[in-house]
Amino acid sequence: MSKPNILIIMVDQLNGTFFPDGPAEWLHAPNLKKLAARSTRFKNAYTASPLCAPGRAAFMSGQLPSATGVYDNAAEFASSIPTYAHHLRRAGYQTCLSGKMHFVGPDQLHGFEERMTTDIYPPDFGWTPDYRKPGERIDWWYHNMGSVTGAGVAEITNQLEYDDEVAYHATRKIYDYGRGLDARPWCLTVSFTHPHDPYVARKKYWDLYEDCAHLLPEVPALDYEAHDAHSKRIFDANDWRSFDITEEDIRRSRRAYFANISYLDDKIGEILEALESTRQEATILFVSDHGDMLGERGLWFKMSFLEGSARVPMMIAAPQMAAGLVETPVSNIDVCPTLCELAGVSMAEVMPWTTGESLVALGQGGERRSPVAMEYAAEASYSPLVCLRQGRWKYTNCALDPEQLFDLEADPQERHNLAAEGAQPEVLERFRVMAAERWDLEEFDADVRQSQARRWVVYEALREGGYFPWDYQPLQKASERYMRNHMDLNVLEENQRFPRGE
Repeated sequence: MSKPNILIIMVDQLNGTFFPDGPAEWLHAPNLKKLAARSTRFKNAYTASPLCAPGRAAFMSGQLPSATGVYDNAAEFASSIPTYAHHLRRAGYQTCLSGKMHFVGPDQLHGFEERMTTDIYPPDFGWTPDYRKPGERIDWWYHNMGSVTGAGVAEITNQLEYDDEVAYHATRKIYDYGRGLDARPWCLTVSFTHPHDPYVARKKYWDLYEDCAHLLPEVPALDYEAHDAHSKRIFDANDWRSFDITEEDIRRSRRAYFANISYLDDKIGEILEALESTRQEATILFVSDHGDMLGERGLWFKMSFLEGSARVPMMIAAPQMAAGLVETPVSNIDVCPTLCELAGVSMAEVMPWTTGESLVALGQGGERRSPVAMEYAAEASYSPLVCLRQGRWKYTNCALDPEQLFDLEADPQERHNLAAEGAQPEVLERFRVMAAERWDLEEFDADVRQSQARRWVVYEALREGGYFPWDYQPLQKASERYMRNHMDLNVLEENQRFPRGE
């Protein structure tokens, strides 16, 4: 069997509740809707950890943060951990990344043969939380509500500049693949930073949502004391007391967020058009690293196991999988084994290194009963939090907090904590047993604390004297681009043209 080309499109902080069966009808996203129509669509897909670096390391490796050690946005992703890029490259693939993956540490490739852009966030230990100082806010990098009060329109931002570059390099690479100068199959990962805050959008996309009926959250802000313990910590970490959030701020933030989904849709359209115009076929995965609460209950951004933060869109267009909706809960850690199975990689070579499960069978009408697991041990937590989603139920636990149990079929907005209400005791006990079999929370806490303490020592040392950062510097060999005198012009022009001879 010939190995399929693979195109992975990843976005950042896209709330999966807006993708109940592909993009919601009211979203202006024609390219994603067209892709959805030919994809296996996973209604209940979840991040492994609702924060960028831990969620992405889990996505690439197929392992939870407790296994990778990537607990937060400043935890090193060890070069010895196999990723889907390693597995596919080992199987003969060209592997390339254009865009964000938030790798922390000196290894900035993790199996990618080529990386076309630098990252948008720092790769060092400077963003390390500190469980020894609960409640401490690190002002220069912690989220705050300025992203909400500052929402609006701009033609260029730090984020827009980055994603414009990501799309440019991705389309350029697809044209390069189309030239056929390398006979190997390819896997291209294109990873955008939108619709991640700040909530600022270009006017052409902002104008699409002038009359949008979804500019206010379904569950309005709750009083601080009405929130669960972890949500209160998120409010405190986001410095909510320093801001007066108005209804207009909420409307503008959500409008910009939706506008940036449409911006992404255009960029994705450019990539898919390049693929089609070069007559190439590819298996396509569309996914986000985590979601965004977008003002539901008064919460913003991520860091929570609530649906808006933890649930992500996921769609796979592959010949081996039927188009249609799958409602079974799945995880981003399932991506690694899924891609490997679709590529024909021996699963015996992959499964020792992942706790994820291939989703190919679900796209063929199969069943799955195992729970989806999530972990969180980063800013706004004082000790690790864990979560299990299985069937209609979601269970969360933390050594510091009361347990939570939600029935997502009867209570999709997670308003009724059945554990606190004394309801469903048999279900609660079943989840307690599953969680205890999977996690030792005391050991998990000790591992996180040790990792944080080590990193603080190393970071402070490396910022003294000469500073040699780990920021990825894309290499561009100018002497190998366009026409140079060690090249034959006739051969060059023929090789660089697609299609040839037309």
